[in-house]
Amino acid sequence: METLGQLRLFFLAILSAICISACTSAPGTLYSYGNYENKVYAYLQGESPAEQISVLQNDLLKIEEKGRKAPPGYYAHLGMLYAEVGEHGLAISCFMVEKARFPEAAVFMDYLLERYKL
Repeated sequence: METLGQLRLFFLAILSAICISACTSAPGTLYSYGNYENKVYAYLQGESPAEQISVLQNDLLKIEEKGRKAPPGYYAHLGMLYAEVGEHGLAISCFMVEKARFPEAAVFMDYLLERYKL
């Protein structure tokens, strides 16, 4: 009987340790935003597309170096900026990446391709 009580106590201790260790490991975020949100705001305030492209491209390199993913809308916004400055090939690439990574954005990406006549 004593052995059964000790065995139960042992399993309870292991179960407690597992639960505590599961609580201490916080999950990482899925996406890395960099300056994306600030640049969308700056775009709405009239900041030049060329400056935004530069910042977003640098952030994109940092995001990829860390092995993270750009958030939904990142490539679409970058594509619209490229379209504004006349870089239609880069705009198409960005719209296609957005469409591939986020299939729920396909209708909107098709709309942008049509709107910019790309």
